[in-house]
Amino acid sequence: MAALAVRGLGLRCRQQLLPCMLLGNRLSASLTPSLLAGTRLPWPSWTQPRCSLHCSPLALAGHNKWSKVKHIKGPKDSARSRVFMNLAMMLRHAVREGGANPDFNTQLGNIIEQCRGVNMPKASIEAAMKGADKSKASSYALYEARGPGGSSLLIEILTDNNTRSHQEIKHILNKNGGALSDGARHSFQRKGVVVSAGEVPLDRALELAIEFLCDVSSLRSVREALQALGVQTLSAGPEFVACSSVQLSDSELEAASKLLELLNDCHDVIRVYDNIQPLS
Repeated sequence: MAALAVRGLGLRCRQQLLPCMLLGNRLSASLTPSLLAGTRLPWPSWTQPRCSLHCSPLALAGHNKWSKVKHIKGPKDSARSRVFMNLAMMLRHAVREGGANPDFNTQLGNIIEQCRGVNMPKASIEAAMKGADKSKASSYALYEARGPGGSSLLIEILTDNNTRSHQEIKHILNKNGGALSDGARHSFQRKGVVVSAGEVPLDRALELAIEFLCDVSSLRSVREALQALGVQTLSAGPEFVACSSVQLSDSELEAASKLLELLNDCHDVIRVYDNIQPLS
């Protein structure tokens, strides 16, 4: 079971929440239909935890020298069309794999949530889904790699030519201080992530931290429940969250930044995750 990451908590709020989070590690509570309907469950008994709570601030590009690549490559104005193109490709792939009904196709539902999170027009979403049968068949692949300074990278791609994509990724890595390497996956955990807008009040954060623990398949219902509680969400989707991080020197950060930029510019790449520790 993957844990729900509730993001958007400010530093002061997280500092206040930390003692409760440490106490909450001994709690066990799950999301149920009755809870979503508004019926509160009894206070859970003291048991061993069945899942963890991941709580971190929303990383915004430009706030420090190192801005981690999150979700579908943050939608800057200059890259907006590229982001939409990647999302459209993901939508078509999801429809071919599991059908066009997001109620029965969890993958499609999560991607639609991501589209809404970057303000992709509804007409573009519908057009991409309708064009699934007419487009070339694509396959998903996850590449594990090492970057500058011993950093770990996960590179998600959708491609209609695996050989071409493999050669392009390998070439970019080898020319820029990286290499394909098994084992990078162990530096990450796959979790359901809901990104919230702005600050979340402390009392509401405590309530959410206790009640909303779910796996990736429950992301859509969790987001709806969060919105019903008055929490504005930007997006919801599965992500690889780093469980261990590395700190790089200035020169290594420059090299890693260049490498990630080149990887993101690769046509078949849809997501890049790293475990590089941001500078404070």
